[in-house]
Amino acid sequence: MGGVIMRLLKHYIKSFLFLELIKGAMITGRYLFAKKITVQYPEEKTPMSPRFRGLHAQRRYANGEERCIACKLCEAVCPALAITIDVTERDDGTRRTSRYDIDLFKCIYCGFCEEACPVDAIVETHIFEYHFENRGENIMTKDKLLAVGDKYEEQIAACKAADAKYR
Repeated sequence: MGGVIMRLLKHYIKSFLFLELIKGAMITGRYLFAKKITVQYPEEKTPMSPRFRGLHAQRRYANGEERCIACKLCEAVCPALAITIDVTERDDGTRRTSRYDIDLFKCIYCGFCEEACPVDAIVETHIFEYHFENRGENIMTKDKLLAVGDKYEEQIAACKAADAKYR
């Protein structure tokens, strides 16, 4: 009986003195004068890891030929089934892709496609600022992937070189 009365008495004293409110105000006051960590996004950028995975791109060899040899390993390893590949055989007997589509709405940006590729044809760039306005723009076709790869080849090569010591 005495323990119940003591608990009730403590509860009423805490309620009357607003101890929880004072503790909350102390925490607020502690962070009020601390160094701010807010980043003004469009003007300021946070540092990015060399292993960041963003928008996909297909690379070319130095002679301009696409690297993809249509082995379909990236399609097989994709856990989200976001990659669709159709293969054609050229006159010289080599295989190339006639269709290489990546649905960016399905993609989970895991990087398995990049890891599985034996010739470093498909890579994930550091581009994360992109958007879609119309239906169907989320499908990255072979032409779009090659255009992204051509545009950002220097950046892709620099990131690959920075990450090479960890592979």
